[in-house]
Amino acid sequence: MKNNYRLGALLSFVGILAGVLLLYFLAETYNTVIHTHFAAGEWEESNTVRFVYAILGWLGISAGALSAAVLWGFIKKQSWAWFWGAVAATILLLAGFFPMIPAADSGLPVPTLWVFFLAAIMWFGMLLIGNVDKKVIALTFTAGLAYVLTFIDGVAPISKFQSTFQSPEMFVQNTDAFWNGMYVMSQQVNWWGAVAWAIFIFAAIKRKSWAVPVGIFAGTMSMIGGYPMGIHNVFEVNRFSMFLPAPILSTILVIILCLPNTHKLIVKQDGHED
Repeated sequence: MKNNYRLGALLSFVGILAGVLLLYFLAETYNTVIHTHFAAGEWEESNTVRFVYAILGWLGISAGALSAAVLWGFIKKQSWAWFWGAVAATILLLAGFFPMIPAADSGLPVPTLWVFFLAAIMWFGMLLIGNVDKKVIALTFTAGLAYVLTFIDGVAPISKFQSTFQSPEMFVQNTDAFWNGMYVMSQQVNWWGAVAWAIFIFAAIKRKSWAVPVGIFAGTMSMIGGYPMGIHNVFEVNRFSMFLPAPILSTILVIILCLPNTHKLIVKQDGHED
């Protein structure tokens, strides 16, 4: 499939379609999901959806537009097209996946599953066109899971912050006050960790020597942002916390990235070095 420009053009069209579908699906379900959560007494979840859906919509729709530029690149047989197609697909994967969670929690349909499905086809296809080593594809796919999970760990504190917030006239220094501050601190730590995982993916598929330290940074951010909340949440709900998969997977990935063979694998794909 290496340098298959026709396949690349087809996959680019898939990316454009995914972006258009995301625009329609999020606009169609936006208020329904918000009001369903509000009616269930989950006002903080309602506010979070109001904010996060918009961000993912902006990102995902932009990725669909980027796919149009990638389509032009494939038509003109440009060598950069597959990489930017992979970038667009990576963004669309997140934009298609997360909205399924609040919708499913409310018992509503999850139409953005189609966006996620199309983005997954596009992502794997672009990496095959770029002749990325299959072991690197496996590594970056796993990093992609960490990317999505770490983003989710950055969404949850938005709701948690609201539910533990104390107005000035009712403020009492207690554990809620501490964790309210922790949620503020960890929210952007997780989102920047997710961004770093995405950058690691892009660097790894382009055989950049700096991919490994970026991955270590991403994993460390995910651990810092995820473990405190996850461990605290275990005691809150008396079961395994869904805050924990992101830092656990990130821990495993950091260990893998620290192995000497991992760096060699990334920078010497097909005998090439950065």
